[in-house]
Amino acid sequence: QVRLVESGGGSVPAGGSLRLSCLASGRIVGLQGMGWYRQPPGKQREQVATITTDAVVRYADSVQGRFTISTQNGISRHNAKNAVYLQLDSLKPEETADYYCLAVEPNKHYWGQGTQVTVSS
Repeated sequence: QVRLVESGGGSVPAGGSLRLSCLASGRIVGLQGMGWYRQPPGKQREQVATITTDAVVRYADSVQGRFTISTQNGISRHNAKNAVYLQLDSLKPEETADYYCLAVEPNKHYWGQGTQVTVSS
């Protein structure tokens, strides 16, 4: 079982920045990647950024150039202490959402409890 704990959310004005953290613990076997999703109020959850164990990074078009996903020393397939971060710059009011961390193993997805980001206009 994998446990993900997010932190770093908060309230910022438009144009502000935040840094989200996700710490993974537990028994990780064959991890393929980790990532960040978000769910604005009343909307569906959407992918923001992902990173694989081969360090392949992908961003949603809407955040390209403003958000940065990173790790401490890459993502280990079998390390119980993986950490992934998301730097959010130039935030927009429409990016107000709950941000969730995801870890992907073969046939299993693990989600964190989410951290709230509020961007005021």
